[in-house]
Amino acid sequence: MDLYQLIIEFLDHLTAERGLAENTILAYESDLRQYTEFLAFHGCEEITETTADTVVLYASRLWARNLTATSISRKLTALRMFYQYLEREGYLRHDVSSQLELPKLKRRLPQVLTPEEIERLLQQPDVTTPAGLRDKAMLELLYATGLRVSELISLRLRDVLADVRFLRCTGKGRKERLVPIGELAFDALLLYVRNVRPLYVRPHSDDTLFLTNRGYGFTRTGFWKLVKRYVRQAGLRKNVTPHTFRHTFATHLLEGGADLRSIQEMLGHADIATTQIYTHVTREHLREVYQRAHPRA
Repeated sequence: MDLYQLIIEFLDHLTAERGLAENTILAYESDLRQYTEFLAFHGCEEITETTADTVVLYASRLWARNLTATSISRKLTALRMFYQYLEREGYLRHDVSSQLELPKLKRRLPQVLTPEEIERLLQQPDVTTPAGLRDKAMLELLYATGLRVSELISLRLRDVLADVRFLRCTGKGRKERLVPIGELAFDALLLYVRNVRPLYVRPHSDDTLFLTNRGYGFTRTGFWKLVKRYVRQAGLRKNVTPHTFRHTFATHLLEGGADLRSIQEMLGHADIATTQIYTHVTREHLREVYQRAHPRA
């Protein structure tokens, strides 16, 4: 079968069966096309002609290009997943990438806001205007629930379970989860739904929860710009993104005594190892407090 056709089939599998994000699919497609160009340059026309030496040579070429370890790791991950798929589906007898080692990545601790900083940020929207009430509801909800920005802008009216004060959201892998809404966020959300959203509804609008003044849902870029504007207004010097709200949500819960399993459930992490990064964040915070406060630090 044509190599490009195999790649398309593999990407369709990742979309349908694994539920990977669109950006991840596009990145993997680009990575695998680069691999096919590498094979063509070396006169390899069929995927069945590749060997363990082929993938090792490709990995060495990536390192020679002075790419970051993160970039190389993603490209080799895409390659290993592709070969695993080909073996599983019977296109190859053996997975020639099985011995390929990924670069060891140093995990960076996420940027987190202090309670004072997040409070200052949440106070920035002008709640005397419809847009300010909407923005206030979005920011409050993001901090109160730890949603990913893609989950926030994809919310529908029916996802607000007002009687039990929960949100239903669909995360990675199309997995549904329920997340409680804090009182302040719930009040801001209710005010928006009752008094502001009807002002933004247009003939073309659907049941998307948060609408722009043109009656459409927000894009990731549009919401990111909104957050940046309020960060500037608040005078925060940190590099705050929509995802910072998620990190802050989890860290503040952990510092407040919440157990890791509950935080994992609310964040929608498939593996608790992903959630454990926040234990490192809180340890770093304790170390900073100790260094500032202890006479013999």
